[in-house]
Amino acid sequence: MSILFVLENHYPNIGGVETLFKKLTEALVKNGHEVNVVTTLLDKSHPREETINGVKIYRYPFYSRYLFTFIAVFPVLRHIKNCDIVHTTSYNAGLPAFLASKLKGKKVIITFHEVWGKMWFKLPYMGKISLSLHYLFEKMLVNLPFNRFVAVSDSTAESLSDHGVKKERITVNFNGLDYEELAEYKKEEIPKPTKFTFTFCGRLGVSKGLDLILPAAEKFKAAHPDSQLKMIIPTTPQGLYNTILQEIKDRNLGDYVVLKHELDEHELAREMLSSSCIIVPSYSEGFCFVAVEAMGLDIPIISSNKKALREVVNGKHIKMKAHTSDALFEALLLAKEEKWDITPRKKFELKDSVQRYIDLYHEMIG
Repeated sequence: MSILFVLENHYPNIGGVETLFKKLTEALVKNGHEVNVVTTLLDKSHPREETINGVKIYRYPFYSRYLFTFIAVFPVLRHIKNCDIVHTTSYNAGLPAFLASKLKGKKVIITFHEVWGKMWFKLPYMGKISLSLHYLFEKMLVNLPFNRFVAVSDSTAESLSDHGVKKERITVNFNGLDYEELAEYKKEEIPKPTKFTFTFCGRLGVSKGLDLILPAAEKFKAAHPDSQLKMIIPTTPQGLYNTILQEIKDRNLGDYVVLKHELDEHELAREMLSSSCIIVPSYSEGFCFVAVEAMGLDIPIISSNKKALREVVNGKHIKMKAHTSDALFEALLLAKEEKWDITPRKKFELKDSVQRYIDLYHEMIG
């Protein structure tokens, strides 16, 4: 098959969604399929066209995710002619992929990670007008007649159904990890932290609970000054990154917070393995690669227990009792004392996820 992926962001951008599609596209090539990706040129130093592990990547300078929504349809039309099926993702890539597919009579699948609905109005760092526009855009996207919606968890499937998508158009396919690769990382001799180190890994998203982390860190530093917060985050969007930097300064945490940026998969694994625990204080998660990767590396987790986190979190973990900075602080106190809950291990294998996608493509093409 020839599959065209329309993705707002792709490698070398790092995040859960990017991890999913990097692994999936490369696995599809290994299975003998042709894969092309239309995405954003995030850095002018990156090549406009590149083939990585057999995946042909075409990067265009859209400059913002919102321009991608309305302009990407034109390069998608350029690359869609010879493909058998189009695969896209929520949010901004969904509309141009849908429009180009319908114009050219191609089947189109969308992987939906989360549906927030009215939760949009509870999120920090955004004004009311912006939140309202994002809410309306999500509502529009959910109501477009994609040939199939792929939900990355039962929680996401339930949310799609609650927002009007017919159940027969929803396929659940949990994201997958390469556990053999994680096992190789665990073999390395990585020094354990000399002080209690709690780590946040992820994009600067308004749903990630970033507003809870630094207030909790300020209290925890007062209680345990020999501890440390590590934040592995991108420097974009610039506005939110600057807000985080200012809050670190205002709370006098400059010598307490270690910031890391633009790590590759190997470096990220090393930083996670040199942590005492990983914190996931999200308002919502559709799957949460960071949590599943941490569990695959045998690193304990502090979880908000929101949405799909209830499905995927296992092994050593602590659930926050409320979604507040105080609850995160209390969970950190328990973690410092090694008072973990322990549940049986779960695995989400990449090869199983890839095979389910291949089966779905065949079903769609007929």
